[in-house]
Amino acid sequence: MLRGVDQRCEPGSQVDPRVTELRSAVARLRRQLAAHRAEFRDRSIAEEALATLAGLAAADRPDIPMLRRSLLLVAGAIGSVSALGDGLRQLREAVDLFGVSPRA
Repeated sequence: MLRGVDQRCEPGSQVDPRVTELRSAVARLRRQLAAHRAEFRDRSIAEEALATLAGLAAADRPDIPMLRRSLLLVAGAIGSVSALGDGLRQLREAVDLFGVSPRA
């Protein structure tokens, strides 16, 4: 069962399953994008945003507003590339596991 947004893993325990899912979704979409040989205008934006997401996923407690911002950049950059649609959906679902972004 997935943890709630406010629940944290204890020191020395396993990685939060939401983080594990996020890492998997980012890696999957990065591989799919690398394998997609057709060029499109915003490819570099998608690659940079995915690199940011990979960095955020490396943390045990990723910055949720940054996750959402990077997801929006990826979606805007590759949203019209149907071959990447499934990977993008999986990434969105992984980010959604963290709940809504806290408001400042």
